[in-house]
Amino acid sequence: MKTLRNLSIFGCLFLLVFIPLRAESLPPPSPAGGNYLALDGVDDHAILDLEPFALLETFGLLLPKDTDAFTFEAWIYPTTLPKKIDAVILSQQVRLYFRNLGPEGGLRLMGGAYLARARGHAAMAFGMVKLSPNQWNHVAFQGGKGLNTAVIVNDVARISQGGQGITLADDLSHAEHPQNFTIGGFGEKIQSRIHGDHFWGHFSGYIDEVRISKVARYNIAKGRFTPPKKREKFKNDAKTVALWHFDEPSGTRKFSDTSGNAYHLVGKNGAKTDGALAIEAH
Repeated sequence: MKTLRNLSIFGCLFLLVFIPLRAESLPPPSPAGGNYLALDGVDDHAILDLEPFALLETFGLLLPKDTDAFTFEAWIYPTTLPKKIDAVILSQQVRLYFRNLGPEGGLRLMGGAYLARARGHAAMAFGMVKLSPNQWNHVAFQGGKGLNTAVIVNDVARISQGGQGITLADDLSHAEHPQNFTIGGFGEKIQSRIHGDHFWGHFSGYIDEVRISKVARYNIAKGRFTPPKKREKFKNDAKTVALWHFDEPSGTRKFSDTSGNAYHLVGKNGAKTDGALAIEAH
């Protein structure tokens, strides 16, 4: 009986001590529930799966030429704070990435879209918003013809007047990085031609619920951009071009596009789905 009592005491201590420590060591639960894309920040990334389009060297643009508006968005959880690295979240028609500006500046999310003006020259519309590491952040970049462009982090938006009256380009030949759509980087560090001491690098952490839309989803004047319900997944509708939930079983390296447009992704260099316990640590 004494032995059983001692075992019970030990069991209580195990629950009080071991489980909280274990919960803190696990990856964080996704705000949308389910699994998410896990990236190591070294060379992991996801890229459009060209297998169904074997004759193509590159996939081409996701948004059609006649697109009047766009939104690129995701939930992200950055864990490593790179220096002189622009950590890529999404790339191709959009540049959605963050940069570490040091102790005073912190992390700043930046967004840009390839846009075409009357003469056909490419232009960029930029914004910068503070981003917090080691927590989930809802990030978005939106704009379009006749609209201001905006970079959004949670409920904060940075508006750029440069997005008015312009349309998306169909030529990325001027781009300094690979032209396929990727999430998390390119598989290699690439020196920036604009900022010579910076490199395009890889995202370290977790990414979930990536949605590309041919509409500006958020009313900037009203604010409150963060999805209202904690475990709300993004929805498909007529304006959804691609949507990846990353809810495949843990360890999966192929990720389905749920929009019906078959823009499926494949994980490179170890990029895979991962997940956490449904109960959060407090």
